[in-house]
Amino acid sequence: MRKQTVVAMAALATVIVTPVLPASGQTGGPAAAQEPAPAPSTPAPSAPAPTLATPPAHGEAGSLTAPLPEPEQAEKLLRLSLDATLGSTPGHGLALHSGVVWRVYADAPDPNGEIARPVAESTEATPTLRLKPGVYMVHAAYGYASAMQRVDLTSDRQVKLAINAGGLKVLGAVGDMPIPSSQMRVSVFVPVGQDLEGRRVVENAPPGVTIRLPEGVYHVVSTYGDSNAVMRADLKVEPGRITEATLHHRAAVVTLKLVQAPGGEAFAGTAFSVLTPGGDVIREEIGAFPSVVLAEGDYVVIARYDGKVHTREFKVESGANRDVEVLVSQ
Repeated sequence: MRKQTVVAMAALATVIVTPVLPASGQTGGPAAAQEPAPAPSTPAPSAPAPTLATPPAHGEAGSLTAPLPEPEQAEKLLRLSLDATLGSTPGHGLALHSGVVWRVYADAPDPNGEIARPVAESTEATPTLRLKPGVYMVHAAYGYASAMQRVDLTSDRQVKLAINAGGLKVLGAVGDMPIPSSQMRVSVFVPVGQDLEGRRVVENAPPGVTIRLPEGVYHVVSTYGDSNAVMRADLKVEPGRITEATLHHRAAVVTLKLVQAPGGEAFAGTAFSVLTPGGDVIREEIGAFPSVVLAEGDYVVIARYDGKVHTREFKVESGANRDVEVLVSQ
């Protein structure tokens, strides 16, 4: 409510004091040189006391104060209640109790051409907003899915939006052993034409979290470690449902060592390079015994230490974590 401050000027009363004039024949000489004036036979009438003018009443003609303005009438705010469900029909899908972000925009374009900013925003599942009468665009975002509706607000109103979305949860495993979440990342793509990775919508999400997506088919890429252990799958997201999938990687953890003899102590500060048989570099590491996640297959490791180069071929089998020792050449 707008506060109204009224300032009224105080009415000023002016008092006029009339000076007493000297008696007849009085000059500007000292009073001792004058003869005393005879006492009057009758008392002189006393001068009437000055009267103060009464200021006119407030608001009358001639008033020194301005009329008090009428208080402005408070502008009425209307209630806009919002609700969202998963599915294609408003109010008939799975109710959303969290994860929804509501934004309300004025329907009129910005006069300065700037990007529209919401006039109201809420992260409550079913908020009730107070807005001025007008036309608005109501937007509900649920992860990467959203819905929007134009609303002409002339009275209290309830709006229900249907978000055509579902959830996707991706896990990883090697054989029967789950992959730790710290060693796996998930990216999700929308295929465009023949390109399965046409548009990326999610990048490097941890496994096991629910990714909220619009209904559709997505290309999912799971990366185990930081090398070439990658699995791919096409998964369908249905509205109001969570699609859960476990991608089984065929890979293993290999620990590289440069030693003088089998089972010996590893040389610190060794630079390792892991290559395919064709010469493509898969991974490079520096240390005494770095660990690398590799997809199953054949590899060549090159160890550089103290100006010398040492090599060895080795094979990776899925689920068989092991040490790969490179012997120092004589």
